[in-house]
Amino acid sequence: MNVFSLENSSNCLSNKKFRTLSSISVVVPAYNEALSISKTYDKLIQVLEGTGVPFEILFVDDGSTDDTFEVLQKISVKDSRAKLVKLSRNFGHQLAVTAGIDNTSGEVIILIDADLQDPPEIIPQFIEKWSEGFEVVYAIRNSREGESLFKKLSAKFFYRILNKLTDIQIPLDTGDFRLMDRKVVNVLLQMPERHRFIRGLVSWAGFPQCGVPYIRSERFAGESKYPLKKMIKFSMDGITSFSFKPLQFALNLGFLCSGLGFLLILVIIILKVFTTLPIQGWTSLMVVILFLGGTQLFIMGIFGEYIGRIYDESRKRPLYIIEDKCNFPNNI
Repeated sequence: MNVFSLENSSNCLSNKKFRTLSSISVVVPAYNEALSISKTYDKLIQVLEGTGVPFEILFVDDGSTDDTFEVLQKISVKDSRAKLVKLSRNFGHQLAVTAGIDNTSGEVIILIDADLQDPPEIIPQFIEKWSEGFEVVYAIRNSREGESLFKKLSAKFFYRILNKLTDIQIPLDTGDFRLMDRKVVNVLLQMPERHRFIRGLVSWAGFPQCGVPYIRSERFAGESKYPLKKMIKFSMDGITSFSFKPLQFALNLGFLCSGLGFLLILVIIILKVFTTLPIQGWTSLMVVILFLGGTQLFIMGIFGEYIGRIYDESRKRPLYIIEDKCNFPNNI
């Protein structure tokens, strides 16, 4: 049996209350955020210096095509606490976050986006909750400013459907903006799956967790990096990573169609044998063919989503490729 064991697991939660923090790592994935990344850095520095705890800010350039990397290079030159990981291409938000997490050294790790929709000012509240004994502190979006009604409704719908489909409870109306203790991060490092849904993985890992409510601001600059196509893909990653219920739905739908087909066969036989009514078959035949054909394609699509992810995992390619690093010891 493959069981991940935590060091110092004998320490109970009550013994860790009001603990003192030794170091902080902040992971900031960035893709084409040249207009906002300097402001993000300034706000993070202001907040983190106010905590009085040693810290590092680890920026991950996720294959940006604008001047994001150049801006981050200038920041890292003037401040050794600002570390930089440049990926060889755009691997996507969740893998960029993973690359950042893999290269952190802090006792706690804080995830935050570069667009300033998630306010760094609530980081001290994260730390306060951690000091009370919580291993994960996530931010709960009470409202979402500057976003379309469709995006607000689709996000609200997605999280509730996901919780209905899965056996784990992922906190509603949350993103990746959160604090995680090093022991939680060590568990995440044992999960090399490619189609990552980090907030789901953190919920699956367990540990004492709590939420801090906040109001999500409008983007400081630039455009959303999650258009509808990416939102749908992200939703599929979340559902297929934590639920087999779509497959069970496909099985039940197959049974239903088979049952309806069997009943239709009985009706046709009865009409043929016991009545003299002419059987008009063209319309009903086309309805049955189109219904069963659409159902079969739908079921095959569900199977394809799972099989495609199995294929991706079986190739065992690296999750991401690092092109360059700045402000790491020997840049290793």
